[in-house]
Amino acid sequence: MLALLAAAPASAEEDRAALMRAHRGGTMRLLAHSAAGTIDPQVNYTAQFWQMFSMAYDGLLAFRKVPGPGGNEIVGDLAEAVPAPTDGGLIWLFRLRPGIRFSNGAPVRPADVAASFRRLFRVSSPTADSFYGAIQGAGACLRAPAGCALEGVTADDAAGTVTIRLSRPDPEFAKKLALPHASVLPDTAPDADAGTVPLPGTGAYRIDHYDPGDSLRLVRNPHFREWSVDAQPDGFPDAIDYDFGLEEEAEITAIQNGQADWTFDAPPADRLAELGARYADQVHLNPAYAMWFLPLNTRLPPFDDVRVRRALNLAVDRRAVVKLFGGARLATEACQVLPPGLPGYQPYCPYPLDLPRAQRLVAESGTAGQTVTLVIDGSPVARAIGTYMLDVLRDLGFVPRLRSLSSNVQFTYIQNTNNQVQASLTTWYADYASAGNFLGGIFGCSAFRPGSDASPNISGFCDPALDVRLQAALADPQGGAELAAIDRIVTDQAPAVVLFNPSYIDVVSARVGHVGYHEQFRWLVGQSWVQ
Repeated sequence: MLALLAAAPASAEEDRAALMRAHRGGTMRLLAHSAAGTIDPQVNYTAQFWQMFSMAYDGLLAFRKVPGPGGNEIVGDLAEAVPAPTDGGLIWLFRLRPGIRFSNGAPVRPADVAASFRRLFRVSSPTADSFYGAIQGAGACLRAPAGCALEGVTADDAAGTVTIRLSRPDPEFAKKLALPHASVLPDTAPDADAGTVPLPGTGAYRIDHYDPGDSLRLVRNPHFREWSVDAQPDGFPDAIDYDFGLEEEAEITAIQNGQADWTFDAPPADRLAELGARYADQVHLNPAYAMWFLPLNTRLPPFDDVRVRRALNLAVDRRAVVKLFGGARLATEACQVLPPGLPGYQPYCPYPLDLPRAQRLVAESGTAGQTVTLVIDGSPVARAIGTYMLDVLRDLGFVPRLRSLSSNVQFTYIQNTNNQVQASLTTWYADYASAGNFLGGIFGCSAFRPGSDASPNISGFCDPALDVRLQAALADPQGGAELAAIDRIVTDQAPAVVLFNPSYIDVVSARVGHVGYHEQFRWLVGQSWVQ
């Protein structure tokens, strides 16, 4: 019997503890061509910094921090569990875990949770309406953010509970509560975008400093204790340094030489063969619910004419664009909104390459000769695609202009209607695996906020009746066919030129171990170690 007990396999907890003893410590060095804007977790809306926020901040709920499909599971985070909503899905009662503290040492209280939801509206978070607009009182908060009271969120510090009341059921509400915009912050957090000033969080790491022109540093949160390995696991590295400014070529060379451990940016196409041949063990390729696309401003000439929007879709050689990105191993050409793998996806492309037809549509619209400015970021791949698009616009009879902005500001700039952006090149990586995150998150009426830097519906496309159909389809377990129909309608209206669905390619240094890919937060940085 003793021999049998000695041979029993170790539990998952024992395995993890052994790994921690063997590999905990060291500094991970990450690279990116540029920073990604504000460090405020309730304002920033980029995959680049959401990856960091997942280690530094927590909400009531969380996506399970494990690689693979299990990462789509919602688990209790600051809340003890995922509650079953009552009153037809309108009332959500959360019980907070006791003893959790922010990185400044202050205890987490239900009052902090309620204040964080008010703050989300007061700072005009980009998803305040599209994700959290179902909370009672959200309408008043959207109309007058500064005085937001948000009566739908109530705290009971004595009982340790938070109650959220919705004005309408939201079948995806639990997923939205697991995203960084729903991070819980101290009730002393300012009611304004924190910009470069780190806010206290509850995660395994805290943001030590941030200079968007130079670097970001995360260090261990001295007040962290692991309350749930699924929701917020302790990390292996003692510190994570994120340096900005190198070009992609230099980033890959630094990783190969062991001077850095990973880059957010895709490797240059001309380095892929070398990486595959000499560094195959350090290259990790994963599919992504994502797309590269050109939002077309449906409220400005010439793209306020659907014929012109369809013409540009017909004139783009998507195969050529995929080659500019790095080839078929890194991307798959596409022209519809929904990417493969999401509920409702059915292959659809009404835009075969047909330049003569596209030129006829422009001629019919009477817009030939107008100036069209395309706004891109400064990355090499964006410059390459932008230069190609100038030729396409010129072939259609327009006078094209290219404007390049730093990646640190381009995404917020193209969202603000005050900047009168006609067309832009950008990306969309799923906040969570849902057709609604694409059809509603990019093209829904609630995602369009004039005059705001936080308006992810960059094209300004809005069809209220279609929004109603979308919400009904999302609530229906058998709604896949309806989601596919809505996808076709939006694609036919051409508020954007969808170019391709990318894959993630993560190149890590030889000293990095235990690499895992998460469908929401990409590489789980804190769950890897450095030798």
